[in-house]
Amino acid sequence: MSRLSALGVSSRISNGKGDSCPTVHGMDRWLLRMFLRSIGDPPLRAKLWDGADSGLHGALPVVGMVIHDRTTLWRLLTNPLLNFGDDYSAGRIEIEGGVVPFMETVYRAMTGKERREPSLRRHRNSPDGNSVAAARGNIHHHYDIGNDFYRLWLDREMLYTCAYFPHPAASLEEAQIAKMELVCRKLRLKSGQRVVEAGCGWGALARHMAREYGVTVRSFNISREQIVHAREAAKAEGLGKVIEYVEDDYRNISGRHDVFVSVGMLEHVGPEHYRELGRVIDRSLTGDGIGLIHTIGQNSPQPMSPWLLSRIFPGSYPPTLGEMMEIFGPCDFSVLDVENLRLHYARTLEQWLHRFEENRERITEMFDATFVRSWRLYLSGAIANFNLGNLQLFQVVFSRAANNLIPSRPSPLALVSDPL
Repeated sequence: MSRLSALGVSSRISNGKGDSCPTVHGMDRWLLRMFLRSIGDPPLRAKLWDGADSGLHGALPVVGMVIHDRTTLWRLLTNPLLNFGDDYSAGRIEIEGGVVPFMETVYRAMTGKERREPSLRRHRNSPDGNSVAAARGNIHHHYDIGNDFYRLWLDREMLYTCAYFPHPAASLEEAQIAKMELVCRKLRLKSGQRVVEAGCGWGALARHMAREYGVTVRSFNISREQIVHAREAAKAEGLGKVIEYVEDDYRNISGRHDVFVSVGMLEHVGPEHYRELGRVIDRSLTGDGIGLIHTIGQNSPQPMSPWLLSRIFPGSYPPTLGEMMEIFGPCDFSVLDVENLRLHYARTLEQWLHRFEENRERITEMFDATFVRSWRLYLSGAIANFNLGNLQLFQVVFSRAANNLIPSRPSPLALVSDPL
């Protein structure tokens, strides 16, 4: 059975190029100009189904797009932020010059237009879609589409979060281990401590903490396929007695712990639930406990792409640092350290996309060509957003305000590395 349903893309538009290539009229070219103007007049080649360049820019731009039929052109005008992704995925739009450079060109123009015309800025589109019931469905949509799929392009330990490249030549495997070390050292882990983890992915960080630092870990996750893999991996490593992978929502965390850690989950919580998360941490940490949250973020509260929300990451939202204070402030947690690993995430995504493309034939067999194009667009768009600074990667270390068992100076590992 096709996995199109996982993306919400109709199979009716996944074959062929639309409405039999009608003659291009002056109105079609005018509509194309209106579309390009609406997204900030990016310097790109734009072709309609007759193959002729738009001629809107004097010098020939490096990147371009081909719109294959009039229906697609109209769809771009009516709802470009949703329909561009769907129609590229279905093959009704082709990108020339590379998807990452194309997306960088478009995003740069759109950002410039919003700065020139502040009234165009949209409000954050994050409705309360992360209740306990809704969150499970959202996570299932993205993470439970097959461990074999993710195994093709993630690192050996299957970490699906930003890596940390200690030097430019580091492999993805080395960088993911370095990321786990960075997290553990920022938390000052000590043997015998009790750690609770909110959102564990395929469980690699919990295994690293238990194996390398002698701590016990309770990890909460609502992805069934990830939990199954994590339990099997812990058992194979002989760590089953010191790690408990709990298939449950973070809101049901119980017990007292010395350390709270969450890597790559806050994006799925939603600002409406940040105070609730703060209360969970408050009741979970001991008096001298310490915590770390690692999350994709942004500088100002901008909306997520409707296509990304609908097709890839339902219920997701990357917070600003100000919004994150709703977790810490009401429960009187003190922020001890903030580091931004934005360029490390761009590098991580480049590695993932390279491996994804190397395995695109196998992925097409698992799903279909529409799925491959959708995920190519998702990964490429993310690279572009991190390269341009539209997205950030925050690691925030915090503790209780009255806790004096905290470092008097920052760890050398907490310093920003050289740009990659």
